[in-house]
Amino acid sequence: MDFQLSDDQRALRAGVRELLAGRFGRDRMRAALDGGAGIDRALWRELGEAGFFALRLPEAEGGVGLGLPEAVLLFEEAGRSLLPGPLIATHLAAGPVKGAAQGETVVAVLDPGQPVAHLGEADALLVLGAADGPRESGSGNGSRESAAAQADVVPVRDAATPVRSMDPFTPLWRVADPVEAGEPLPRGGRLRDEGALLAAAEQLGSAARTTEMAVQHAGEREQFGSPIGSFQAVKHLCAGMLVRAELARCAVYAAAVTADPVEIAGAKLLADDAAVRNARDCLQVHGGMGFTWEADVHLHLKRAWLRSGQWLTAAAAEEVLAQDLC
Repeated sequence: MDFQLSDDQRALRAGVRELLAGRFGRDRMRAALDGGAGIDRALWRELGEAGFFALRLPEAEGGVGLGLPEAVLLFEEAGRSLLPGPLIATHLAAGPVKGAAQGETVVAVLDPGQPVAHLGEADALLVLGAADGPRESGSGNGSRESAAAQADVVPVRDAATPVRSMDPFTPLWRVADPVEAGEPLPRGGRLRDEGALLAAAEQLGSAARTTEMAVQHAGEREQFGSPIGSFQAVKHLCAGMLVRAELARCAVYAAAVTADPVEIAGAKLLADDAAVRNARDCLQVHGGMGFTWEADVHLHLKRAWLRSGQWLTAAAAEEVLAQDLC
């Protein structure tokens, strides 16, 4: 079986990278950070026009008609660029929620017990039901899937309180009152798994980007008349970052092909670990300047920390893996 990317998949990834580089490059990212880091509605609509949110909708419904492997490539690029906003929730709600596929509607996600990101700018709220725990799937192949009691979309009208976020690009809100169920979405039991896989893809993109940043800095920064990349300790840091990123890539790509909840849980664990540890090692390579506001590495670290607690936490992923082993 050939797991190499096809020409179409490589072209898709290159097109998204080019779009994001042009519309949310470093200069615009920094400008957005200084200006309050809100959602750029014009960019959101442009993503919708490019098929970012409608990627997996059937062509008969105005979508692109592709699958999870292609969606993973898109979200990997989003993770590289630190693109803010509830991309995953809007992508999952495309089709059932009017305007989501076109980028006209911003959909945030409420996971019970967790703060809601970008609630103040969202038009609708995707409410995930409490997990029922792993159960046997009906496929007959012995795989398991994580069921959700419900997945509904409700208008954003509930009282909420802003809470401090570690990521300056991701404002958080705490919803105090219970949210009434709205319109159930198709694939309700699969949304949490799909969301976790796409979050893992974002983490993978961040891990790959911080690896590149560390290698570039190690080749440019000199100490004692030599690039710091020639020092063994720095070489080891960069090599470890590459290994973690590529291991996570294998797991994320494989889970995208199988869509197996157990493999998704493993991929999320590996991708979270790669994103967080690679950002920390990248900061180490940068030395003191890595701690300054002007460096981008701290933004990747904060986003990785935050994303590791979304969709599927390490504890929940470990439970899925442990129950499968038992």
